[in-house]
Amino acid sequence: MANGGPVQHGFPHLETVRASITALYRRLSYDTVQTFDTSVAPADVAFCDTDDLYLGAQRVAHELVRHYRLPDARLIVSFREMSHAANVELAAGPEYFVELNDRFRTHRRDIGAALAHEVMHVYLHRLGLAFPGTRDNEILTDTATTYLGAGWLLLDAYREDSASSQKLGYLTPEEFGYVLAKRALVFAEDPSVWFTSPQAYPAYVKGMAEARRDETQPPLTAAGWAGRRRYARDRRHAQDRPGAGPSTGEPYTFTPDGRGPLRVSFPCPTCQQRIRVPVRGRVRARCGLCRTVLECDT
Repeated sequence: MANGGPVQHGFPHLETVRASITALYRRLSYDTVQTFDTSVAPADVAFCDTDDLYLGAQRVAHELVRHYRLPDARLIVSFREMSHAANVELAAGPEYFVELNDRFRTHRRDIGAALAHEVMHVYLHRLGLAFPGTRDNEILTDTATTYLGAGWLLLDAYREDSASSQKLGYLTPEEFGYVLAKRALVFAEDPSVWFTSPQAYPAYVKGMAEARRDETQPPLTAAGWAGRRRYARDRRHAQDRPGAGPSTGEPYTFTPDGRGPLRVSFPCPTCQQRIRVPVRGRVRARCGLCRTVLECDT
């Protein structure tokens, strides 16, 4: 939790974020991801200053448990002084003890954001889905929270001005915007209508631009002229020198296929799983993980 300190910006964790989206689809399946087509509604996690602190926190926790479809999980919420925003004790269940930073006693509007992250820890714990290392595992949790419909709360908890700042989670504001945009493109949802933070919308716009960039990378037909030209150059290079890699930083790679045609592999713009297709002009590919149909010019 950034509390008055500097807030990191940009996309420094993008590789891990993309790996997290792929891991979600692999562990949950396309059909299960589709059941999260509706985000947490603002009214369900609203918290007024006149609400009882503990009863209100329990109510919000219950709504998030319901959203994540954990009907047999019970969260016991308490408050104490700590450096982090929150902490959850991951035991066998069905009861889980969540501690929230004392800051939330007076910043109640952000309790839903903190609990969204902690309840996702419980969800991933039950799935047995984790990344090695605290940093990567927390990025996975932020990404899963956002992609499955509760992460708009985390971006909305980001506020920054010349005198103060607050940000919850490990992702930067722009990375939260990126995952929200990926979700929006899948479910045709506009989370920006729920933002109350003045800084949330600009971060979402930057995230959407990065998400759209994923959809315009060659060999996709939506790639721009410059990308198509780089791709054609790299393709000629691969045909002349089999096994050679593409230009630095390009997401696609060429590989020989025995005595068959050259093949190109590239990340699916929806789930980031790599897709491998023959190099033979116009090709329609279907991602086996997220079922996205892609128009390619290989």
